[in-house]
Amino acid sequence: MTGSVRVRGEALDGQPRIGITSDDHAVFIRVRLGATYTSGPFAIGGEVIDSRAYLEPRESTVSASEVDALEPVQAWIQIAPTKNAKLRLGRFTMNLGSGRLIVDENFRNTTNGFTGARFDWSNTAGDALTAFWTMPQQRLPDDDAGIRADRLVRDRERTALQFYGAIATKAGVFGGELEGYAFRLQERDAPDFLTRNRRLWTVGGRLANTAATGRTDYEFEAVWQSGTARLSSAAADTTDRRVSAVFVHGGLGYTLPGGWKPRLRFAADYASGNGRGDDHIGRFDTLYGARSFEFAPSGLYGEVARANLISVETRLEFVPTKRTDAYFAVRPLWLADATDSFGQTGVRDPSGASGRTAGTQFETRVRWWAVPERIRMAAGGVYLAKGRFLRVAPNAPTTGDTRYAYAEVTYSF
Repeated sequence: MTGSVRVRGEALDGQPRIGITSDDHAVFIRVRLGATYTSGPFAIGGEVIDSRAYLEPRESTVSASEVDALEPVQAWIQIAPTKNAKLRLGRFTMNLGSGRLIVDENFRNTTNGFTGARFDWSNTAGDALTAFWTMPQQRLPDDDAGIRADRLVRDRERTALQFYGAIATKAGVFGGELEGYAFRLQERDAPDFLTRNRRLWTVGGRLANTAATGRTDYEFEAVWQSGTARLSSAAADTTDRRVSAVFVHGGLGYTLPGGWKPRLRFAADYASGNGRGDDHIGRFDTLYGARSFEFAPSGLYGEVARANLISVETRLEFVPTKRTDAYFAVRPLWLADATDSFGQTGVRDPSGASGRTAGTQFETRVRWWAVPERIRMAAGGVYLAKGRFLRVAPNAPTTGDTRYAYAEVTYSF
């Protein structure tokens, strides 16, 4: 059995999103309790997650991404016919590849759950293959009243939303691992379930090695997305448009010898956006991936996303003691397409006259094990110095630069 209780307070000032209060705050509590029983080749497992929000203002951005009360996210059975293969059926979470497309969320107060089947194979050399077919769980309630009341509603899976694919890993390629994957997402409208009718193929590859003292580490990932989708989930929008989108990430790091193990890392990201006209969709869809490990915290912040983005980052990580780690990062931000909205803000200038400069993001985080493996405390913050686009675009909030901070404590058992 495993479990954890996390309490986190967040506060934000200078909201860059449109139509939302300029100041936001909330206290998030997440409890996870899981259990697994194994007997020979058979295993059963389950996990309940209770995610709630408190003290948020009426105009807060708190949504079903932060609230999912008392949900049995995992409930599965598994058979391992050989020591290298296993088949899992039921409800489960997934961490695949870099986590940019499929992940069991950590920072976010809720996670991504899937219902279906998953097959895993691996060998002693480090090669691996995962294939899956699932129905992603729709977090409920998703109405404002239900979210504010932390109402108990079981998440729902349905055949109207299906997600399947495979990812293969080859070890020992240029001193690292080479991954290749193809994922298919298909959805359609159903009663009480309006969608953008996405029918997307996401195909990509990744080459990366592990950071180690005294050597250069690297990561390169490229993804292409195609298919059809609609511009919105409105019932009146019935036009399927062609999708062609790309995402590219590259990073190089080096860990210096020494007591603090300083690691300097440079990274660059490109995610396509929608160009002029509505005849096609070029905005990249990150599917069920995480952003917090790369683009600063989600939660009440979460402005930066893998959509309509050009960005570079310089990050310095260090480990002052065995119980403490920290980092500081600087990330300039630009729009890939000047006529599309930036990130999750909704700020847009259809004419493109506001330029491409979104701003510069400064981020820091410190974590400390108060009791090793039991109690961990963390605090972090973001300062977004808004660029010309986020200041002069026609619908840009006049709230000044964005300041965000959080503090949390996690007890694990």
